[in-house]
Amino acid sequence: MGITIYLLTFAVLLVGLYIVVAKKNIIKIIVGVLIIDYAVNLLLVLVGYRSDGVAPILSPGQTAADLAETGVDPLPQAMVLTSIVIGLGITALMVSMAIRLHQKYGTFDMNRIRKLRG
Repeated sequence: MGITIYLLTFAVLLVGLYIVVAKKNIIKIIVGVLIIDYAVNLLLVLVGYRSDGVAPILSPGQTAADLAETGVDPLPQAMVLTSIVIGLGITALMVSMAIRLHQKYGTFDMNRIRKLRG
């Protein structure tokens, strides 16, 4: 696995960043944040990936040194699981705020919401 997969992950991150910066619809901004979250999770998984790696579980007769040479790093996997839970909470908060904004202003367009401030 070469650098290509890292470049593709970076491209997905840039797509999400573009959506967050350029779009004015709140729902599209939420989707952009989700895309950024997925790209970061993918990058974390790629950092811990080893092409010939095995699961980091000790078998009978195997030492920790043997596992360190052939095993996949479990820390990025644990970080991704934590990131998924945190991302779910943030997404729920963003959606609830978008619903409240729509109830108050009747639109998801940020330009119209700024004009209707009051």
